[in-house]
Amino acid sequence: MSLARHVSSLSTPKDSQSRITDRTSAFVLPFARQSLNEGTNHTQVDPDHLIETLRDHPSKAHRHHVQGAISTVTPYSSRYASEQEISKFKIPKEGAPADAVHQMLKDELDLDGRPNLNLASFVGTYMEREAEALMVENLSKNMSDADEYPAMMAMHARCVSIISHLWGVQNGETAIGSATTGSSEAIHLGGLAMKRRWQEKRDKEGKDKTKPNIIMGSNAQVALEKFARYFEVEARILDVSEKSLYRLDPELVKKNIDENTIGVFVIMGSTYTGHYEPVEEISKILDEYEEKTGNDIPIHVDAASGGFIAPFTYAHAGGPKW
Repeated sequence: MSLARHVSSLSTPKDSQSRITDRTSAFVLPFARQSLNEGTNHTQVDPDHLIETLRDHPSKAHRHHVQGAISTVTPYSSRYASEQEISKFKIPKEGAPADAVHQMLKDELDLDGRPNLNLASFVGTYMEREAEALMVENLSKNMSDADEYPAMMAMHARCVSIISHLWGVQNGETAIGSATTGSSEAIHLGGLAMKRRWQEKRDKEGKDKTKPNIIMGSNAQVALEKFARYFEVEARILDVSEKSLYRLDPELVKKNIDENTIGVFVIMGSTYTGHYEPVEEISKILDEYEEKTGNDIPIHVDAASGGFIAPFTYAHAGGPKW
């Protein structure tokens, strides 16, 4: 409204334009489309026309531009008054100032939610500056190249040891672990290990191995179902109920396992309610099944939200043993 009022005041009949210089009039008048109705001056600003007028205005002739280059003083001058557009979908022929590109991308990302308010996520939403600095300083290191980065590999082994002690590793036991890019990769690697183990056993027994299945509750996060789809395993998704506290129901587990079950997914922090599932109770059911049939069905515990929280609580997560 302030721009419209300003333009209207300048776009007066010719007999009252003595206060407006020719240059000002040339600059202002093209911005507005003017109509007169019954003595009332209505001014409508056309944004597209305004932008084009700014781009082609004679005042820009006093600026010095290198052919094809993007000149900038501030990020926003490059964004809104540059001589050419900065491409979003392909690499442009000419470069752009780093501060301008940073500001534009930052503005787009400002539309995202704030991670520290995202209660639906299991990711770390807060970290000390020193930890963030270490991450940035080591972003260029390739963890797959153990020979080139031995110090990082040694820290990796120490992290596996720390986590194993949090979860009660016993003397004489050896913890095996690997860093992953996230919980989805960890689930997929764990599920694939269970499938390979089952396949090797079936090979030794000379039995069919084309119909593997895996057990999970309907409260499972989507990465568990993705494993079944990606690695061609039947997902036996069991209903949860108020009786089971909306967790994987041990009674339904007992009814749905068979010789083709490669494993059971159990979650330490259900996606929907945060409940810890009864790991030890399900383990006992699987032990009883093995005694009767000789089929050893392993458990994959998805640490989810509880993996680094439960060890510090008195929740007896998963059962008294844990």
